[in-house]
Amino acid sequence: MIKARVTVTLKNGVLDPQGKAIEGALGTLGFADVGHVRQGKVFDLELNSADRAKAEADLKAMCEKLLANTVIENYAVEIA
Repeated sequence: MIKARVTVTLKNGVLDPQGKAIEGALGTLGFADVGHVRQGKVFDLELNSADRAKAEADLKAMCEKLLANTVIENYAVEIA
């Protein structure tokens, strides 16, 4: 079994209204030192495979087809 984590974030220049809302809420809660917030998504996956190269290829395909909108998002894959 292979465990992986996929982190998806918005590309630079893409507006992030949720990040802006979080930034404002943190300021309201007294965390005035927070200057900029960008939000993203994290997916933890378990693959029933022992082939690391196939797992990497499958994870990239998952990101390209479903997990990330590659027009506006970047993704990073970590395999444990």
